[in-house]
This record gives sequence, structure tokens and C-alpha cells, in this order.
Amino acid sequence: MSASVPRLVIAAPSSGSGKTTVATGLMAAFAARGLAVSPHKVGPDYIDPGYHALATGRVGRNLDAYLCGPELVGPLFLHGAQGCDIAVVEGVMGLYDGAAGEGELASTAHVAKLLGAPVVLVVDASSQSRSVAALVHGFASWDPEVRVGGVILNKVASDRHEELLREALDQAGVPVLGVLRRAPQVDTPSRHLGLVPVAERHAAAVEAVAAMGAQVSDGCDLGALEALARTAGAVPGGSAPWTPASPAHHPTRSDEQRAPVVAIAGGPAFTFSYAEHTELLAAAGADVVTFDPLRDEELPEGTAGLVIGGGFPEVYASELSANEPLRKAVAELAGSGAPVAAECAGLLYLCRELDGLPMCGVLDAGARMTERLTLGYRDAVAVGDSVLAAAGTRMRGHEFHRTAVEPGSGTEPAWGVRGPLPRVEGFVERGVHASYLHTHWASEPGVAHRFVERCRTS
Repeated sequence: MSASVPRLVIAAPSSGSGKTTVATGLMAAFAARGLAVSPHKVGPDYIDPGYHALATGRVGRNLDAYLCGPELVGPLFLHGAQGCDIAVVEGVMGLYDGAAGEGELASTAHVAKLLGAPVVLVVDASSQSRSVAALVHGFASWDPEVRVGGVILNKVASDRHEELLREALDQAGVPVLGVLRRAPQVDTPSRHLGLVPVAERHAAAVEAVAAMGAQVSDGCDLGALEALARTAGAVPGGSAPWTPASPAHHPTRSDEQRAPVVAIAGGPAFTFSYAEHTELLAAAGADVVTFDPLRDEELPEGTAGLVIGGGFPEVYASELSANEPLRKAVAELAGSGAPVAAECAGLLYLCRELDGLPMCGVLDAGARMTERLTLGYRDAVAVGDSVLAAAGTRMRGHEFHRTAVEPGSGTEPAWGVRGPLPRVEGFVERGVHASYLHTHWASEPGVAHRFVERCRTS
């Protein structure tokens, strides 16, 4: 494919400015024009890509320079954008906010530079007029390598307010590409870990995305935004699209005939998963099947391995606990030594109990909700051999939860977390690898291959 797919990065001075509304609405508006739109999200966020998928009809994908390394941002972008007319990349936090203590690493600005993409700055103008020019000028001039190609003014109160803002920005030399009034119908409900995922409110989410698309279409100059996207040249560095096929493994006819079934937990309780994980498992020779622990009382037929990602088991603890047949099936599979990989919500599900309600009992540990938010990137090393990684394998992860597990690690921990406060965390027991860390397997494709091979031989 061409490495010069038209693209825009939607950024903001800070969180809460309206990035998600504008990015999702712009995706929907472009799609309504008949364009094939590739949706992307900077950072580790799993929830926004669900809304992006509704807007575009394509899988939402993440671009995380910390989890995957800067060198994979371009290839992963091109992989997702194959066959598309235009790409929209939603930023994270403020434009220049990255991994703590790591400078620009993993910031929206960093990803924009890695992609060679123009930036559209979304500004909450609700409490300012002429000062907006100083704000935009500062963001546009802070890093000469970041090209701020225009601004979209959000939460504008009136025609007079808009007039004052436009006059100020004329002096700043940054074109106004859109003006949005307040619109309650596009608001999306939030709770303890951010927006409520699409899987939990699908009908309402469809309406919200349609409203976002209509608002952006009415308030923004779509022609100018598309023209700005087309000013992006080739992705820097001569990137080729990423591929899930591992150079170490090319499935043979024999492999395909005995493809092990890998079951992946889905449904409203387990919505956190990167699209590349499924692609990597399939490329390694697995038959990947999704199931819903809230509804399915059995694992998919022939399950040889189980992947339970992140999500909100604490919200659905009663329903998960009530599905006793599936809890027993998971415990039996784990007890047989079959490979089981669990992250965050998956870890809680494997515990003995969650807030006093019985879970699968695979791990002799209890889990509970807490008031404290645990959030941040982690630099981790595999403590010992497991179904995912050989001892000493280094991976970067991300923690994001308001729960605690006691004890926090087993006799054989999953990871040693490096940094100012080194610690071990997680559990490795027989074929089980369970941890709070969310990881992106594209950074270490051998993980998926190792897991599938263990499924074949366990």
C-alpha cells in the first residue's frame, strides 16, 4: 500500500477539551461522505477505539510508542490504514503529555512526528476569548517539528463569542477549521475508569456517534480538513506495514490441520483487547474463537488455550459469579495445565473471589474494589518461564485499575517491575500467566507464537 495515506492527528491542550467528540465525529462525518476511514488512538486506551469502530465500520487501533516502541508506530499505522482513503488519529491527554519522566515519549506530539501528520488542535473555548490566541500560539510554536495545521473551537457559547475567537486567532496565524456549540446529546457517560464501553450501551452509543458526526459535519469545514490531511507525505523512515506473521513461524499444512482452539473472553465484562492480539494468534496457527462469560455456560468446543483480557468484571461481578458452569469449566481447563493468559480483569476473574463473590478459584487470591486508582506505564521483565515468555523477556506494560489482589503475587510471580520502586507482581502457575499489566503483543510477537505452541503440546 501507499505509505502516504492522508491523515490527521486530533489533539488538545488538555484532557476534557473534546478530543473524543471531535475525532469520533470527524471519522463519522468522513465515512458519511463515502470515504473509507482508518481509526486510531494514541496511547493504551481500549474504550475510545470502540466508539471509533462504530463511526467507521473498521477496527479501532492503538498507536503506543511506549508499549510498542517508536519504531512500530509507523508500521502499525500503515497496517491499520490499508485500503483506506483517510486516517484520523485521536490523541491522548494534552498534546505534549507523554510517559511520566520520559520526555515526549508516547505523547500525541511524538506520535504525530513519527507519522509525519498534521495536527488539529481542539480547544475548549468556553471560558476565554482573546486569550485563545496566546494558547494556540504557544502550542503551535512549542516544537517546530509538530505542525499544527488548524484549530477546532469547542463549546462556543454564541455567535458573538465565535466572532471574538476568530478575530483573535486571525492574529495567531492558525486557521479555524471548525466551531462547535455545546451539544448535550453527544455526551458519553463515564465511570471509575473513563467512558462506558460501547459493548455496554450499544444502541445509545450508536445514537451518540451519529450525533457527533452530525455536529462535526455541521460545524467543521470537512473539505479543508480533508485537504489538510492530504498534505501529509510518506510516513517517515520508509515504514512498511506491520504484519502479524512471525518470521520465526510460517504455518504448514500440518499446522493448519491441527489448529488449536484459543478462546478469547469478550462481551460487556471483557472489552479490553488489542486487535493485533487476535491477528497474532491466528497468524501463529490458532483457531481464535470469542465467547461471553456473562452468557456462555461452556467454553468453545475443543478449547486448548484461554485468553482473558481487561474490562469491568467488578461491574458484572454478580453475573459472572452466577455463571457457575463456566467458572467450573475455566477452573478445569486451568487445572489441566492448558495455557491461560489473563490481564487485569482476567486476573480478577481467576481469583478465588471478587468483593466476596465467588470467581473461578484458579488462583488462591482474593480481589476487591478500592478507592485508589493505579495508573501508569510499567517496564517489566519475566521472572521465570511461562506460557507467554521465557525468563528474562523484557516487555513494557500499562496498569489501569481501582482494584487490589491479595496476595499481589504468587510463589512464582509473572513480572518483575523495574523502576524507583521495584517489585514483583502477578502469578505463574502451571499453564496460567495472570497479571495486572496490559501488554501489546506486537512489541514481542514471540509471545503469541509461544502461547499457541503450548496450546498444541499441552
